[in-house]
Amino acid sequence: MRVVGLMSGTSYDAIDAAAADLALHGDTLVLTPLGMISTAYDDDLRADLAGALPPAGADLATVCRLDTRIGQAFAAAAVRADEELCGGRADLVASHGQTVFHWAEDGRVHGTLQIGEAAWIAEATGRPVVSGFRTRDVAAGGQGAPLVSIVDVMWLRGRPGVPVALNLGGIGNVTVVPGGVAGTGGEPLAFDTGPANALIDAAVTALAGRDAPGDAPTMDADGALAARGTVHLPLLRRLLADPYYARPAPKTTGKELFHLPYLRAALDSCEPLSVEDVVATLTRLTARTVADAIRPFGATEVIASGGGTRNPVLMDRLREELGEGADGGIGGRGGCVVRSSDELGLPAGAKEAYAFAVLGWLTAHGLPGTVPSCTGARRASVLGSITPGGPGLRLPRPPATAPVRLTVDAGPGPVRPDHLR
Repeated sequence: MRVVGLMSGTSYDAIDAAAADLALHGDTLVLTPLGMISTAYDDDLRADLAGALPPAGADLATVCRLDTRIGQAFAAAAVRADEELCGGRADLVASHGQTVFHWAEDGRVHGTLQIGEAAWIAEATGRPVVSGFRTRDVAAGGQGAPLVSIVDVMWLRGRPGVPVALNLGGIGNVTVVPGGVAGTGGEPLAFDTGPANALIDAAVTALAGRDAPGDAPTMDADGALAARGTVHLPLLRRLLADPYYARPAPKTTGKELFHLPYLRAALDSCEPLSVEDVVATLTRLTARTVADAIRPFGATEVIASGGGTRNPVLMDRLREELGEGADGGIGGRGGCVVRSSDELGLPAGAKEAYAFAVLGWLTAHGLPGTVPSCTGARRASVLGSITPGGPGLRLPRPPATAPVRLTVDAGPGPVRPDHLR
């Protein structure tokens, strides 16, 4: 089955579309990547979305317009991915949509909202669309995040030591697979570590933009600002004192907490700082909180993905915090190796989109898409809703054996339309 996975994360800068050929062999799901494209939100849509997100308020008219416009943007990305990556022969689209609110209070998630109406995707592509993945897990008592943990568990099962999957988007999240092999070393665990790029991006947008209002940056490209700055220890200590970091897993957070006003409140307690020093401090905050989160598990390797992997300074700080290659490192194992998911066959920039393609495949086959120990749910649930694509809806039969492992096969590359060959 050829599946297009669509994803826009908490940085809400672009829609990633990854196409995969998925085939079940015994208890192993084989994923053959067919390629990935990324389509940036247009400036007006991104600005309107940013203006509606917490802590700002938005009326229902704004939500309706954003739901439609984002749905249409996802539809255009799906059409392009089907044509360019699947040769016009995709079987299914799996759309995460755009998270605009995750209702978390007192350690519980009460609701979650992803917009980008799936009907626009189904109408434009003629393919069935799986969407609305997170809500069912929340209804079952789960956190609704990190939702790709089942993919991480299947993918890392069997690796030696204690592998950890790390995603560095706007928010950082990890999946820990103790023992690497099913039935050993305890249950897998997943949770959000805190801000990855969220506060860095907020600082760059607000502070660096003062000096370049005509061409305001929105991210610390290549970690250039952090590299020139010095960590301000009082600010770092204040940020590390946030109660979120001490909460037990599973847990989840988002830009509902880690946003620009949150950062400004922390900065108000310090003397004026340069943008370079602020970004250097926030980069260290991300690395420190990720390392602190996984250190108790004795991680032996961290397989990183997401936009943060493109920031070499952040990755260097993470390696420093984890003691990579140092004697007496994490768990007494001589440090923890940090590698990119590219080394395991999944491009770091597209790994989440590929994961949602897998979740869509599971839903289409009537199979659960969660690991209760990872999300905190009472039970594993079949996720999402299915929007028919063409004149009828025909779904595959549930397999006799549900997959417990995921392997990545490099495959032949993208399936190209005849006119592009």
